Amino acid sequence: MHYSDFGLSNTKTLLKRALRDGYAVPAFNFYNMETLDAILTAAQITQSPVILAVSEDALEYMGADILMGMIRGAKYKRGQIALHLDHGHSFEICKYATDLGFSSVMFDGSALPLEQNISESRRIADYVHKQDVSLETELGILSGTEDKNTKSLVHSYTDPSIVKNFVKQTQTDSLAVAIGTSHGVYKRKSANESLRFDILTQIANNIPNVPLVLHGASNIPQKYIKQINKFGGNIKNAYGFSPVQIRRAISLHIAKVNVDSDSRLAFTAAVRKTLNQNPSIFNPRDYLLKAKDEMTKNCIDEIQNIMGSGYKI
Repeated sequence: MHYSDFGLSNTKTLLKRALRDGYAVPAFNFYNMETLDAILTAAQITQSPVILAVSEDALEYMGADILMGMIRGAKYKRGQIALHLDHGHSFEICKYATDLGFSSVMFDGSALPLEQNISESRRIADYVHKQDVSLETELGILSGTEDKNTKSLVHSYTDPSIVKNFVKQTQTDSLAVAIGTSHGVYKRKSANESLRFDILTQIANNIPNVPLVLHGASNIPQKYIKQINKFGGNIKNAYGFSPVQIRRAISLHIAKVNVDSDSRLAFTAAVRKTLNQNPSIFNPRDYLLKAKDEMTKNCIDEIQNIMGSGYKI
């Protein structure tokens, strides 16, 4: 199937406009019907373009048939939604997602030697571009854990001096950069840590026409951390990056911001609260609906107050 059969857009189209107009398209990860519906509801309410992000792990969890069945049955404005493979680690998975009907894929070759990252990225670009599918690649390594396929104990910043040549050789449509963010809920040791805006400025100056992507950029709302811990959870010393820092990054050519942990926190906080305050509940619909609604609220907040993408369609 081709993504146009589902009414999807590629991210090249969405991100070029975002780069031109100075906002970021949110890329929200989802894993099931409720999280998909939360994202699409938020996008509809705010009239925002949105990227539906699916990791390799989430694709395996949902299964291709169920995933694409949900996309086919979902209601959204045609041409303003992209379906994106997040952190694909091989040519095979990027090809598989493209053939399923994804409109965008990310190849994460950041842990590979530079020349191998370039050659594999170009190989994938040659395949997906024939289907008019967008390619995102990554330079630099983010530490932290997102899922079983995306985790690292090390961090390295993107080298601004090599980005121009990398983009030229790979023919990538967008570039994910490492400027101090990380995967998971433990992004900073303290609230005083800052992103490396000096590095981001150099990258933006070297490739001004290339949309840049920020991974690991969740805000980690402390209200959800407190609620989870209040109702039986145990998440300690979890800090994200403030909306002020993310908005500044967006002003420096970040056209796509990935959000995963914030959605997980909102969803889990609502489930814990609902079950704790209503111990007789056993119907999953009762607590999943609360979780979906809370995740929708968080997505709306981030679209309006961080991304600046509301009312762009």
